[in-house]
Amino acid sequence: MSTKIVIKKNTYFDSVSLMSISTKANQIEHVDQAIVAMATEMNKGVLRNLNLLTKELEEAKNGDLMIVIKGKDGADNDRILTEIEALFKKKSSGGSHFEARYATIESAKSQVAEANLAVISVNGAYAAREARKALEQDLHVMLFSDNVSIDDELALKQLAHRKGLLMMGPDCGTAIINNKALCFGNAVRQGSIGIIGASGTGSQEVSVRIHDFGGGVSQLIGTGGRDLSEKIGGIMMLDAMNVLDKDPNTQVIVLISKPPAESVELKVLANIKNCTKPVVVCFIGGCEQRVVKAGGHFAQTTKQAALKAVLLTGIKEEDIDLHSLNWPLIEEVRAKLKPEQKYIRGLFCGGTICDEVMYLAMEKYPNIYSNIQKDLNLRLKDLNHSIEHTFLDLGDDDFTNGKPHPMIDPSNRIERFLQEARDPEVGVIAMDFILGFGSHEDPVGVMLPAIYQAKKLAKEQQRHLEILGYVLGTDLDQPDMAKQIQQLEDAGVTISSSCTNTGLLSREFVAKGDAK
Repeated sequence: MSTKIVIKKNTYFDSVSLMSISTKANQIEHVDQAIVAMATEMNKGVLRNLNLLTKELEEAKNGDLMIVIKGKDGADNDRILTEIEALFKKKSSGGSHFEARYATIESAKSQVAEANLAVISVNGAYAAREARKALEQDLHVMLFSDNVSIDDELALKQLAHRKGLLMMGPDCGTAIINNKALCFGNAVRQGSIGIIGASGTGSQEVSVRIHDFGGGVSQLIGTGGRDLSEKIGGIMMLDAMNVLDKDPNTQVIVLISKPPAESVELKVLANIKNCTKPVVVCFIGGCEQRVVKAGGHFAQTTKQAALKAVLLTGIKEEDIDLHSLNWPLIEEVRAKLKPEQKYIRGLFCGGTICDEVMYLAMEKYPNIYSNIQKDLNLRLKDLNHSIEHTFLDLGDDDFTNGKPHPMIDPSNRIERFLQEARDPEVGVIAMDFILGFGSHEDPVGVMLPAIYQAKKLAKEQQRHLEILGYVLGTDLDQPDMAKQIQQLEDAGVTISSSCTNTGLLSREFVAKGDAK
């Protein structure tokens, strides 16, 4: 194998673009490994771990672009480089007919006076500085970058609050503003339901379920995952509630989050009384009594949150396909599994999808392990080995340090999937496939060879392996949702209709002698 290194001095691209380009670069014929990244210390560390860091790369500056190509035996690395460089040109030529580039936020604002929102995706070391510049230019901010200190986040959100601006993030991956999806998002019907999410995939899930049930989304405002922490105090969620309450196009408000800090949850719930519109609250693992006492509408699951919101807009329940659990299917799967096949393994790209499926399993089983378990006794000590029922958030920092997020490059879970498929005690493997803006162009296609391989292995060992797949998307998304589902069904994968049903089905499939 040969390696080719190219350093482009003072050539900046944002991390979202580079992750996408890097994913496509690794799909080029005869590429063993390709890394396209800015020359940050973190990215150099990744190269060091891969034994690819040279003196030339070590001396590159933060503003330099690194292209490292490790070709297979006999590969023409110069040809591969040409194809990688073409990926940048394709990106530049996409979208509008005219694309202006500005060196700073200040210059962009001076040239585009009507601009009111900045989407920031830079190295975390510089993200807070750029976000502050945007706020000082009276721009709302969506801060995609992570690795921003919580003290910087607090200062930015306090500044935004004083100026009456939205400060979405840091680590905010999903928003839909005026029917335009930003970063990760789905093509959904425009409507009268406003979503405020401290969770990216949780917000996506609620938005697609609303679309599925016949409703539409007015705005989807992301807050960043730490907004409901004790330190931040829910500043963004509270401000967003007030914004949507005044929005004439919003009729119902939905709040979605992983479990918040208790004191912050109480603060957010107390704000419901200030809202003139109904508020549906879906805090995974939350308390119904608290929500109802505060005047809100409690939802235990994302599916329930979407349904309640849609009903509050006036759509009739009898006009909705609720996708009830298929109990004959459950009995059929139970009959196929051997007695020793008693465990679920969840391999998820979406953090809140993992959380919700895990919480539904926890209602039935005590031995639920995960890299995101709140109970430290059930937190996986060795991330490389599952224990009993195990649910992995593969988008968590545990798995993405120096690697693309699995929504951009889902190939990262292939090896783990095959490992779980070989375990004779595993009855069900549950996975999500996330469609939409920013996501992988064919998330199902990436997994299909491994799925066929796992099914073949299980058949040779005379056991059934139940693979449960959930495709998060709408009929308006690309790639085509129906085609993605058909590919899974052709491979023998059972399809779930929602995140909630994924949790309910997976836990019931392995419940022996426990029929409804």
